[in-house]
Amino acid sequence: MSRFLISRRTLLRGAGVGLGLPWLEAMTPRARAAESPAPKRLCALYMPNGVHPGLWTPETEGPGFNLSPALEPLADLKSELMVLTNLWNAGSVGGDGHYVKISGFLTCTTVTKTLGVDVSCNGVSMDQVAARRVGAETPFPSLELAVAPVTTGVDRNVGYTRVYGSHVSWSGPTSPLAKEINPRSVFERLFRAAQPGGAASSGDKLLLDSVIDDARALRKTLGAQDRLRVDEYLSVVRGLEQRIERASRPERKAWRPRVPVDGARKPEGIPKEYAEHVKLMLDMIALAFETDSTRIATFMFQNEVSNQNFSFVEGVSSGHHTVSHHQKKEDNLRQYQLITRWHVEQYGALLRRLAAMKEGERSVLDSSMVLFGAGIRDGDRHDPHDLPLLVAGRAGGRLAVGQHLKYPKDTPLANLYVSMLDAFGTPVERFADSTGPLPGVLV
Repeated sequence: MSRFLISRRTLLRGAGVGLGLPWLEAMTPRARAAESPAPKRLCALYMPNGVHPGLWTPETEGPGFNLSPALEPLADLKSELMVLTNLWNAGSVGGDGHYVKISGFLTCTTVTKTLGVDVSCNGVSMDQVAARRVGAETPFPSLELAVAPVTTGVDRNVGYTRVYGSHVSWSGPTSPLAKEINPRSVFERLFRAAQPGGAASSGDKLLLDSVIDDARALRKTLGAQDRLRVDEYLSVVRGLEQRIERASRPERKAWRPRVPVDGARKPEGIPKEYAEHVKLMLDMIALAFETDSTRIATFMFQNEVSNQNFSFVEGVSSGHHTVSHHQKKEDNLRQYQLITRWHVEQYGALLRRLAAMKEGERSVLDSSMVLFGAGIRDGDRHDPHDLPLLVAGRAGGRLAVGQHLKYPKDTPLANLYVSMLDAFGTPVERFADSTGPLPGVLV
């Protein structure tokens, strides 16, 4: 397998699957950002394993809602926040406890049960619906960021390929988009895209072609199970091919970054510490939005079924998946809540960075909408009802933030996405199982 592993490393280094560099005050001037209308931005953050079910939902509704224990880290952002209660994804009912929930989170569809390469989410994710409309206006139609690589192979306990647990963004029913996890390599692509006359795409395309040829040649020498793994890998690579092809189109030449990208701030690579890795990736969403390198981004805190160790959080000694199956034990619930709050804190940190980035009299947050959520509520029950969902930012004045909205039980999650796509300027009549826009979301 050495040839395949070397090729994979070459792909990650050359094609830039990752993005990282903290946003800094030194990243000025902002003259161009102030001189042109602010574009709208759309971001979705996905957290695996659900939340402590009893400490998430605010007790009161409307503009005067009180923050729940899980949401207390967002106290200074309350006026920018929308809490949504009683939404669910009907497409995630049945199947297994995790894989159906994550791959359908932004598609609101039911994935095809499979052990092999015939993966299908049977839809297009909400972020990619928006990217199809506005993606040609920026060097990157969208960014799919994460801290963990795609998990391949089969989870025979439930009968699903593990690839489903690694993706929330789908450009088509059978096309999960490649995640970017390496801070240095993706920053290099962002920096090159921002340079006048930059031509990063052609070199990346040549390297990617070579990698694909190597992987296909290797496939012929492998057994059946290894061929499945290589095929899964190649299906993910398709997303990179499409992205590079779009980036090389002539219309890209008219684009300029709204603020400069400082090439001297190149990161070393993937940090050893998980928390620092998350921080870098969220900082890079902020930088990508501020420069207008993309207007659409997704981020996965981890793959679904992740047992990421959170012992770096005071009071936690276990992995996330382990404590999510709390069995109502007091200590498990306590640790589960601390892990939930840590994720909410990271969400708040991103919102504050966006709020600090000024565009004339407004901020990047004012023109953005940032979704935070999970595909299940209670990890112990794999419960898809009443999903934990937050939206922040005003989308240029289109979102009615600063309130807790409680809906009838099992209101379609897709209704929220219809409203968000409308606010983004890419309206749709229907999305998946939607029944209309979500009341109270839009101004």
